[in-house]
Amino acid sequence: MTASDYEEAVRFYRDALGLPERAAFSSPDGRVTILEAGRATLEIADPGQADFIDEVEVGRRVAGHIRVAFEVDDSTSATRELTEAGATLIAEPVRTPWNSLNSRLEGPAGLQLTLFEELS
Repeated sequence: MTASDYEEAVRFYRDALGLPERAAFSSPDGRVTILEAGRATLEIADPGQADFIDEVEVGRRVAGHIRVAFEVDDSTSATRELTEAGATLIAEPVRTPWNSLNSRLEGPAGLQLTLFEELS
C-alpha cells in the first residue's frame, strides 16, 4: 500500500490494529514498514456477489475492487477502537448470513477494511 501520510498509516495499522512490525527500511527516497498480517487468503468475487456482500454489510455498494478483512475477537470493540484511532466508519457491525459479525471501515490511505468476528 502506498500512503501519502506514512506515519499515520504505520500508527494505525501497527499500533491501533496491532499488526506486528516485521521490518522497516529507508532509503534517500523514502521509507517502508513491513507488518505481519498473519495467514492470508484471496477472496475473488464476481460483481453480483460483491454487490451482495456490500448490501449485507453496509446496505449499499461501497467497496472498490480491493477490500481487506481482518478477523477480530470482538467486532464491536475493535470497530470502536479503530474509529477512535482514525478510521472512518462505513457501517456498524452487522450479523451476516454466513454467521459472522462484520463491520466496515475506511483506514488510512483509503483502504477499505472489513472487521469480522466468527459467531459459531
